[in-house]
Amino acid sequence: MSACKTLIRTSLSCLEFRTRIPNSPTLRHFSSPLSLHSGLRIKTHKPFSMSRSFGHVNGALPLENPDCTEPETVNVVETPCKDTVQELLSKYKEDDVSRLMKMERRLENDNVFEGDGEREKWFPYLDKCKAGDAYLSSGEVLEAMDPYIMDARKEKFRNAVNNRSYSVCLVVEGLSDFGNVSAAFRSADALGIQSVHVVSCDSSKRYKYNRHVSMGAEKWLDIELWSSVEECFGVLKSRGYRIATTHLGMDAVSVYDVDWSCPTAIVVGNELRGISEEALELSDLHCSIPMRGMVDSFNVSVAAGLLMHQAVCDRTLRMGCHGDLTQKERQVLLAEFYLRHSQSAINIANEFAKRKLAGPVSKL
Repeated sequence: MSACKTLIRTSLSCLEFRTRIPNSPTLRHFSSPLSLHSGLRIKTHKPFSMSRSFGHVNGALPLENPDCTEPETVNVVETPCKDTVQELLSKYKEDDVSRLMKMERRLENDNVFEGDGEREKWFPYLDKCKAGDAYLSSGEVLEAMDPYIMDARKEKFRNAVNNRSYSVCLVVEGLSDFGNVSAAFRSADALGIQSVHVVSCDSSKRYKYNRHVSMGAEKWLDIELWSSVEECFGVLKSRGYRIATTHLGMDAVSVYDVDWSCPTAIVVGNELRGISEEALELSDLHCSIPMRGMVDSFNVSVAAGLLMHQAVCDRTLRMGCHGDLTQKERQVLLAEFYLRHSQSAINIANEFAKRKLAGPVSKL
């Protein structure tokens, strides 16, 4: 037995290990000085480092690839959203936000009514996506992207979409701390509220220290920017929302006494000044969270989270669930999530559209 151990140790000590230097085509050679008393040790010129930043791994292959044409030409890489909350909210340009939205959007004056003449609940997307020289339906988007997304990820998308609703939306007015905006966005995503709106948010350097707060929630939300309360509230009312502002006035109703099954926009205001006078005048309802302690208010992001949570709980109690999208709307939103999944998604959709336009190839 002793001879065998010596032979094994002697053999291993002669091995030469090679590893590829990151970002270099060259190979690094290193030997493994071994000790009979300390066991197997491998010493490199530069320590290995492990990273969980999966967004930087190129050439990831899908687990399943049924009937996919030339999958090896496409690298599917899910990356963190580059459009941070600060970047989105410091620039009042429509294209800064629309970069996140892939499916075609319904026009504001496109009023759709149900059979009884009432306006249907607001859903912003049309069932089509621009892909190169063609349009793809949500079903075709799902078909194109399906081989490139892991099953566990697809299941998470489906669960999120099934619990999404546009019947409650969040409006943040005049917040100056991007950490608060990020925290409110994160709460909205976690509670299944898809639509969020920002009115006149100023730039702030403090956000760079709070990037982790949103946990990338802005990638999955529909974010709309507004330059004035009047413009924002006017559009929301045209979509069928009532406006509920948080206020401590005598006419404020407890959030626990509000029927949240009605389409409602929840408005929270500036960290110091609260809701503006203009917003109070244009709102349909003033509501407040009952306070049980010595202080008379919550942090604005906490208040937003509590309001949205109460709305979701009340809707679940009254209706059985918070998510209320139709089967067709869930499919369209699922396609939107698939397209937001990775930077390669649009390229995959474009290739799928090219094959669609080319049509079936005849066999001789």
